[in-house]
Amino acid sequence: MVDVAFGPEQGQRPDLSNSREAYLDMVRRKRMYGGILMVIFVALMASGWMLADDRNAGGFWQGLHQVFDFPSEVLSEAWEDRANLPALFWDHIPALIETLNIAAVATLIGALAAMALSLLATRGLARWPRLIPLFRRTMDALRAVPEIVIALVLIYILGGGPVPAVIAIALHTGGALGKLFSEVAENADLKPVEGLASVGANWSQRMWLGVMPQVAPNWLSYGLLRFEINVRASAILGFVGEGGIGHDLKLAMQWGQGRYDEVVAIFLLLFLAIVLIDRVSDHYRHKLVKGH
Repeated sequence: MVDVAFGPEQGQRPDLSNSREAYLDMVRRKRMYGGILMVIFVALMASGWMLADDRNAGGFWQGLHQVFDFPSEVLSEAWEDRANLPALFWDHIPALIETLNIAAVATLIGALAAMALSLLATRGLARWPRLIPLFRRTMDALRAVPEIVIALVLIYILGGGPVPAVIAIALHTGGALGKLFSEVAENADLKPVEGLASVGANWSQRMWLGVMPQVAPNWLSYGLLRFEINVRASAILGFVGEGGIGHDLKLAMQWGQGRYDEVVAIFLLLFLAIVLIDRVSDHYRHKLVKGH
């Protein structure tokens, strides 16, 4: 009689003892490989740390006790001049608005580019399937180069100001969001797309009517998250002459003593702005994804 549960041969049964030994052997091998990788990782970290410490201008351990000297000096001076903080807040609001504008425009331009690149690089949706690797490598290249490197190059071409910062952040945003948008689009249901194709819709119509309604909530969620990141990036780019509140912070820190109250005011203003943006965008991301 054939045993349909365990095989066509009569009387065939799995050898549970061998299966148990094989499972335990697999677990032991995984633990051994994991331990070897951990040892290699720790060794690389230790060697890299020692190499960096040797090449550093000063010893890390010798200067460790001074790590809080500068922050304490800044905070003590700011506390003595704390009455000036409200006026300093007000003075730097225009620079903060410029920083937010840079981040908003760069996010919008980058998101539009990411939408096009993601659809062109998604299997099953691409307009030209043979060019999918080209569009994917384009997104890889855009997000591989840091914003500050792009900005430094553009300064020599366009000069200082917000325009190089917008272009630099937009390029990096296009690559980063393009990857995320593409992953969302890959999970879209293709039945609406196939239905639109059967009635003669072109590629743009299939994407707009068949794909966009499915991916829009997640795309908007990722776009809001990227806006938070770009606010920080635009503030950092201010240190290389790209305007905004980062430029004001750089000038205040260069003056040194006597301007530390301005440094603290700018930090607090930027911190409060980022917290507010984070809370608002988190609220709307939750509504977009969860629907309530």
